[in-house]
Amino acid sequence: MAKAHKPRRGSVAYSPRKRANRPHPVVKSWPDGGSEPKMQGFAGYKAGMTHAFVVDYRPTSTTTGQEVQIPVTVVEVPPLKVAGVRIYEEDAYGKRTKKEVWSEKIDKDLIRRVPVPAKGIKPDLKGLDKEDADEVRLIVHTIPRNVSGIPKKSPEIMEIPVGGGTISERIKYAISHLGKEVPFSEFQIEGAMVDIISVTKGKGFQGLNKRFGVKLLTHKNSKHRRMLGTQGPWHPSWIMSTVPNSGQMGFHNRTEYNKRILKLGKDPSEINPKGGFLHYGNIETNYVLIHGSIPGPTKRLVRFRDPIRSHGHVDVKTPDLTYVSTASKQGK
Repeated sequence: MAKAHKPRRGSVAYSPRKRANRPHPVVKSWPDGGSEPKMQGFAGYKAGMTHAFVVDYRPTSTTTGQEVQIPVTVVEVPPLKVAGVRIYEEDAYGKRTKKEVWSEKIDKDLIRRVPVPAKGIKPDLKGLDKEDADEVRLIVHTIPRNVSGIPKKSPEIMEIPVGGGTISERIKYAISHLGKEVPFSEFQIEGAMVDIISVTKGKGFQGLNKRFGVKLLTHKNSKHRRMLGTQGPWHPSWIMSTVPNSGQMGFHNRTEYNKRILKLGKDPSEINPKGGFLHYGNIETNYVLIHGSIPGPTKRLVRFRDPIRSHGHVDVKTPDLTYVSTASKQGK
């Protein structure tokens, strides 16, 4: 006898659909490095969206070489402060911290997040470049005081790996940046591809129709329309994970792969719209333009990463950006 079959609703990759643990995203994997040591990630604050005209750089597009209008996302990327260096070694139980060095110059706001060494204690760098390590990471934090659109003082602290070159070269690179502010240009250039990790907009507890796209019941239903017809068979005697149900929607950790950097800017007047970005205001520091949309609401921290699934995508030398709209976003 033929077996009844119905495709599942919703992607298993997004299961369980529960709230993220914190509003700033978590990066769980990093790509292999290149030939030279460099930072493999960065972080910024989403300011908003606008539109731009660019000469189409996509080789397989029907409008290649023509000027097209595209949506762009503006992300403010003030420099990150390198507070420490952490060296890991791999054993049978995973990564284990082998040595950790903190900068002599610790920002006063960092104590709001984590306990840090007292000021004036010089970092112990003896023999650090001779350590037998497997991974080198920078302990960096944001400086929200430099961003007028972010109404807080507490920084976000995170680890960013140093990739490329040998381990000794990575350690030297990390030591040379200890206690310094690192700009976005240390991470990537115009025209490069990046992955963007962010926590999506939170929509709270939602029903199954909005959460999974289940259609409404027919007009002949005697009770309600926005409900599920059945929760499943008698056996197994539990509700299976494939059955769409109500629950948390949004505020999930999500990754957008292969997003193009169209522009790195240092002059905010080139991008600030009349009246400022909605719910954000004017950009006052460095910014980047990303082709397309990215997850998360305005003001949320987004993290950049070297592409982990490039699949033949090539870097463009410098996208030919002919116009960026600075019209008012107030709807007037």
